[in-house]
Amino acid sequence: MKQINCIIVDDDEIDRLMTISNVRKFPQFNLIGVFDNAKEALEVIAKEKIDVLFLDIDMPESSGFEIRKSASKIPVCVFITAHPEHAVESFDYETLDFIIKPLKSDRFKNTVTRIEEFLEIKQKAELFESSIGGDTIYIKEGHEQTKVKLHDILYLEALKDYTLVVTPQKRHCVLSSIGTLLKETHFQSFVRVHRSFAVQKQYVKKISSQEIELNNSISIPVGRSYKDNLSLIA
Repeated sequence: MKQINCIIVDDDEIDRLMTISNVRKFPQFNLIGVFDNAKEALEVIAKEKIDVLFLDIDMPESSGFEIRKSASKIPVCVFITAHPEHAVESFDYETLDFIIKPLKSDRFKNTVTRIEEFLEIKQKAELFESSIGGDTIYIKEGHEQTKVKLHDILYLEALKDYTLVVTPQKRHCVLSSIGTLLKETHFQSFVRVHRSFAVQKQYVKKISSQEIELNNSISIPVGRSYKDNLSLIA
């Protein structure tokens, strides 16, 4: 894989150094800049092609959420914070991963794997082609076509202009927004529970006001504006 351009924004010096140390363990990362404030970071973002943001959330003047909102075109955002209560809200900002401080090497390694998988899928992804027999779609990935049964799909996850189609076996990526997919006849059985997520009710194990637990113990956040849709699942 080509070099991955990234920046780090954190107002705490020790936390910045910890993130720098972890990033430099992976030669695929090209660290474009390290910043303690949003203003300088956004100036560089406007000039450089950045693939990944590593952002703290609670910072003076502008939060990590505000930076992400201003830099929404950057493919990958990873929040690194000491405040786990921000986890649910972070999904409103197209977050690939959410890490609780202190940053640990094993946890960061998992994040790097997710980043590489996402960027590789994003590079290959193309819109799903067609339906056969009503319960099957073909997804084009590079030069290959994969047949996916609709009833095997656990949930859909929005990633900007792409949507992850998640089955127990694999995470497929299609070049279509989640809103567009849900308008397709094939996806009428899905219930949107968040700006970034839609689920199939047969896989729902538990429902609370803030999240849904699927049968495989995956937790899906519930967005405030989608709470009424929970009645379609219960």
